[in-house]
Amino acid sequence: QVQLVESGGGLVQAGGSLRLSCTASGLAFSRYNYGWFRQAPGKEREFVAHHRNGGFTYYRDSVKGRFSVSRDNAKNTVYLQMNSLKPEDTADYYCGATQGVLSAYADAKTYRHWGQGTQVTVAS
Repeated sequence: QVQLVESGGGLVQAGGSLRLSCTASGLAFSRYNYGWFRQAPGKEREFVAHHRNGGFTYYRDSVKGRFSVSRDNAKNTVYLQMNSLKPEDTADYYCGATQGVLSAYADAKTYRHWGQGTQVTVAS
C-alpha cells in the first residue's frame, strides 16, 4: 500500500520559515517525480513546486526565490523549504507522486498518489 506522509506544518509569523517533509512508502521512490500543492479554504488546489529526477525543479511564480524543493532518495523523502513566508502562503500543503507526462508537473490530475496534507498558517 502506497503512503505519502507530510509533516512539518504549523503556525509561523510572516517572514519566518518552515520545512515540510513528505515521506513515501510502498512505492519505488526513485522512479517517481514529486510535487507540492496547496489548498486554501474555499480555493482550488494549486501547484507550488515540483522535483523531477535529475534535479530539475519547477515553482509557481509567487514562491520563486522563497521556496526550495529537494529530495533524498535514501530516505524516501521530499522536502519543501519555505522561507520569507507570507500570510497568503497559508494553506494545507500536499505532496503528490507522479510518473505522468513530464510537462504536466503543475497539473494535479497527473499525480497518482497523494498525502493527507499538513497545515501551514502564516500570521501577519
